Amino acid sequence: MSGPAVEIRAATPSDAESIRRVHAAAFERDAEAEIALGLVAREPACISLVAARADVVVGHVLFSPVRVDGRRFARAPMALGPLAVAPEAQRDGIGSALSRAGIEACRKIGAPFVVVLGHPPYYPRFGFAPAARFGLTFADLPPLDAFMALELAPGALANAGGAVRYAPEFG
Repeated sequence: MSGPAVEIRAATPSDAESIRRVHAAAFERDAEAEIALGLVAREPACISLVAARADVVVGHVLFSPVRVDGRRFARAPMALGPLAVAPEAQRDGIGSALSRAGIEACRKIGAPFVVVLGHPPYYPRFGFAPAARFGLTFADLPPLDAFMALELAPGALANAGGAVRYAPEFG
């Protein structure tokens, strides 16, 4: 990472407006901020992390529980997203640092795997592979290259197949 040091930490309620600002700037709309803040307010199992540079929030990532039709897990699988980095801080490795920290936090809480609907060239660097390889689909849609999964517990994806259902906030 270039520039001043970046701290990755758990988001707090006082970060809400900064999180809103980062998502709005990164996506040029409010939808992702509304999803992230709505989920954090409703779902205690979310992992919400911010990246701060000189005490200014410049990035945010959310991991939230998902369901897989017809499957039960001791601990819910998690979905990565939304992930946002303020435009002035992009290309500094902040998105990667947030993703890695969140994946590790998911591993620590015992999540069996993480799914992401994102850019196919970006997420394989963290170990994500097409979810279709594991029989997972995004809701009721046919397999998408952009829908990927990362196994956190050995063998967790061996029999995980089914339609993955995100929280209602994702619409």
